[in-house]
Amino acid sequence: MISVSRDELLAAYDLGDRATPRVRMNFVMSLDGAVTIDGRSGGLGDENDRLAMQVLRTLADVVLVGAGTVRVEGYGGVRVGEADAAWRESNGMAAQPRIAVVSSRLDLAPSHPFFTEALEPPILITHGTAPADRVEALAEVADVRICGDDEVDPAAMVDALAAAGLPQVLCEGGPHLFGSLIEADVVDELCLSLSPVLVAGDAGRIARGAPEAAHRMRLVHAIPAGDLLLLRYARDR
Repeated sequence: MISVSRDELLAAYDLGDRATPRVRMNFVMSLDGAVTIDGRSGGLGDENDRLAMQVLRTLADVVLVGAGTVRVEGYGGVRVGEADAAWRESNGMAAQPRIAVVSSRLDLAPSHPFFTEALEPPILITHGTAPADRVEALAEVADVRICGDDEVDPAAMVDALAAAGLPQVLCEGGPHLFGSLIEADVVDELCLSLSPVLVAGDAGRIARGAPEAAHRMRLVHAIPAGDLLLLRYARDR
């Protein structure tokens, strides 16, 4: 049952300044810290979490994901609904956010629904030593951006997206991409849906692969949505 409205969430997640580049993360997590059930995050969310995700996509210039998330979560053509597209246009935005994927190995097939179902060619972010044959093949279905020499440079990626007119980045994971963004200190917001379940098992955390470091965040809101809690934290710069 949905217990919060779209208009309430549009106001709660409002960005204000849209010109300054911003990286906003969106994750769902169980009470005991699990980010997946049976290997996927979808089982943790509910209608309120899905509404929040749609609102966050509506407010974004570009939706960013890691290649592993594309494979595991089955990303196809990411798009917002008609009402949200109309809202975006009325607020001076493109009807649909762009979609971007980060990949070092480029182990995504050009025939993957991520590319074939996209409304326009997705952005593919990789680095200078990525396999040249894979770059050439994927350049047929994606807008390839080289960000970094031997590995993807998160700061260069944010700069490249901003230069392309996409300063408001919504990153939907996965954990290794989140870890690299934390390590580079380019995460400006974390929007976390706290799911009212206990999972146990071996599920991982929302961030992995980066060395330990403390980056202080400020609570912006905590919105009860049924038994789920919608949290928004921001990093003061």
